[in-house]
Amino acid sequence: MNSRVSHGAGRRPTPLDDLRVVEISDRLAGSYCGKLLVDVGAHVRKIEPPQGDPLLRYSATCSPVPDGSVGPLYSYLNAGKSIVSVSPDSDHYRGELSGADIVIVTAGPTEAAALGIDPQRLLQQSPRSVLVTISNFGFSGPFADRAATEFTLQAWSGCTGFRGDPAGPPISIGGDLGEYMGGVYAAFAALAVHRRVARGGTGEHLDLSMLEAITAMQSSEWLHSQLLQVPPVRRTLEVPSIIAAKDGYVGITMVTGQQWLDFAAMVERPDFEEIPQLRFQIGRWEYRDFIYDSIGPWFAERTVAEVVELGQLFRLPIAPLGNGATVRDMDYMTQRGVYVQNPAGFHQPRPPWLMSRCAPAMLAEAAAVGAQHDETFWQERKYDGAPASGGLPLQGVRIVDLTAFWAGPAATHLLAAFGADVVKVESIQRPDGIRYSGGMRTDVDDWWEYGWVFHAMNTNKRSITLDLGSDAGRELFRALAAQADVVIENFSPRVMDHFGLTADVLLQINPQLVVARMPAFGLDGPWRDRVGFAPTMEQIAGLAWVTGLPETPPVTPRGACDPLAGVHAAFAVLAALQFAERTGSGQQIELPMVETVLNTTAIQPIEHEVFGKTLARRGNRGHGGAIQNLYRCSGDDDEWIALSVCDDGQWAALVELLGTPPWADAELATGAGRRARCDELDERLRDWFAGQPRDATVDLLAAAGIPVAPVVSPSLVTQNPQLLQRGFFESLDHPRTGPGLYPTPPFALLAGQHSWLLRPPPTLGEHNEEVLRDQCGLTRAQFDHLAAAEVIGTRPVGV
Repeated sequence: MNSRVSHGAGRRPTPLDDLRVVEISDRLAGSYCGKLLVDVGAHVRKIEPPQGDPLLRYSATCSPVPDGSVGPLYSYLNAGKSIVSVSPDSDHYRGELSGADIVIVTAGPTEAAALGIDPQRLLQQSPRSVLVTISNFGFSGPFADRAATEFTLQAWSGCTGFRGDPAGPPISIGGDLGEYMGGVYAAFAALAVHRRVARGGTGEHLDLSMLEAITAMQSSEWLHSQLLQVPPVRRTLEVPSIIAAKDGYVGITMVTGQQWLDFAAMVERPDFEEIPQLRFQIGRWEYRDFIYDSIGPWFAERTVAEVVELGQLFRLPIAPLGNGATVRDMDYMTQRGVYVQNPAGFHQPRPPWLMSRCAPAMLAEAAAVGAQHDETFWQERKYDGAPASGGLPLQGVRIVDLTAFWAGPAATHLLAAFGADVVKVESIQRPDGIRYSGGMRTDVDDWWEYGWVFHAMNTNKRSITLDLGSDAGRELFRALAAQADVVIENFSPRVMDHFGLTADVLLQINPQLVVARMPAFGLDGPWRDRVGFAPTMEQIAGLAWVTGLPETPPVTPRGACDPLAGVHAAFAVLAALQFAERTGSGQQIELPMVETVLNTTAIQPIEHEVFGKTLARRGNRGHGGAIQNLYRCSGDDDEWIALSVCDDGQWAALVELLGTPPWADAELATGAGRRARCDELDERLRDWFAGQPRDATVDLLAAAGIPVAPVVSPSLVTQNPQLLQRGFFESLDHPRTGPGLYPTPPFALLAGQHSWLLRPPPTLGEHNEEVLRDQCGLTRAQFDHLAAAEVIGTRPVGV
């Protein structure tokens, strides 16, 4: 069968070929999962209830959707899908399920049963089916049937608890980011298991927990506390972060000590260099007033454009803040053609990957199919014999990993957990910077082995060191690439050019290779050589603009888009890998981090274009129809509760728990009435929660079916009973740092699987001999010569 013809690229095929997907979704995560699969070429049929998807009439700005039209977010997420409306008790419904390769369902165990979804029975009837369930807490554990929202799940995960000035409330991330995170995780896992099925293996029930997916957006702060022997992290803001310039806001991100020194030179404050604590973000918080008083006048005298231009001269991650009204007009977007026309008439970001041999499926309207005619559903595929036993989906896939910091390692962390053999390449001249960014131990000899984000994102990998600046190092790297299926890197574009290891060179060595490149701002275009980290992308793409209190500057989400970009990259790698295995053709994938974030903030420029409204900060209230906020509880320990009220039933349950106060009149019984009086509601609820103990109140509200959560420090999520019972943390014994709890993918264990994590994060160059002698054929004499020449090694140069 032929791949689908793609959009805007002649007749280049889509990466996937004839993949059939049924989506049964009433939440953003499921719709985004289906969108991602449409983009890579899947045929997606979305089964909707008779009343339609809740997003059909949704507007984030609560703008009225004209009769006969659908909400723009619905059009963005469902372009190219076929829409089917059938009853769960119909033969047609059952036929759709049995004919699909992948079924996506956004439901917990109780809701799934009501939808006619029994995972065990489905796999018995169709053992090669891939069923992905997306639910708040997963299908097991003490919280499995609790109500939740993305907002309350952020609170449970620790993402909210360490962001914000202690003088005010904690700050949740705006923009439903966790829903997008859950959606891309689901899409990745579906492709991974489908690959196993295509190779003769079994299907699977992939039980995704949104709580676990959102917990992956925080930087494993529990490992920070353990490895650096520091107390649980408390909430702060980056210093400096977002500052008012002469004509707008500027976003600043500094990850390394050198960047701080360069910043001090840029703002003409050499005295900053005299205070050692300022080289680390964690040390700058205590000096925040001094820093802001010192630099405020400098910024106030300069425009945003002037500051950004200076920042590039100093190689600093400094960017203009974007929002729905401005982001589409930035130079990067216009010159690289990032925004394309949706059939509904507005513009949306293209998929966040560019492949040299493939292109996305053509954008088309969501189209109704003959829902009342049984002959329209797919016929079940016929296979010869019984499927082979399970095994990890990516067994046999060989990956050479040049990535560093967080986003790139997050991609290979996920690929390794699903069975790929990942060889991480560093150098003793320049180890992965995340080994010691943000703080380091001064009481140990091997301080570079204690980086908590490094630990979290590099389990299951092997580590070698190669100086790619040397002829011998490049020769060994080429030998590894010749045997690999994937090479992945996230340097700035000029680095691989400098080494002479571009995709063209690597594909000459290995024509079936997938070369994945993750630059901040693309391989070409006006921002090609700019420096950027995840907070930079969050600032540019509008995520920071909708995060924070209305009366204060925007707040950077603090790197949550690093793992978001990583999982998107892993998904695109799998799509290209399937194309290579089917056709024999490898290719380059370009994965600009900024375009990943633009795909998750698409609603901002869409709402501005369609309704003329710019989404802005609403504190913890969020956007759309739900009522939500954070409320401080009794006690002296800064304890807060996250509360959401999504429908009239939840409001009625809350009113009953409040004792049916007289102010809770009939007008508040409707969503429109509650939104009209949200300020009054906040005041009433603030007064009530101020007299309640946090944990007991959470249990009380949860038992009544109300979405609620305590706001916890990210360092303390290892105490969460749901995460513990689900096995999200697995214990590993590191040879230098001892036992620790490490994060896993946000899925229940696969059938027959005992653990996700098989080896601790590697020490620097730990597997030099194993890989270079066994895979590259080095003799002992050659190995020793390379070590003496510092082409390889196990300690950073100069230590």
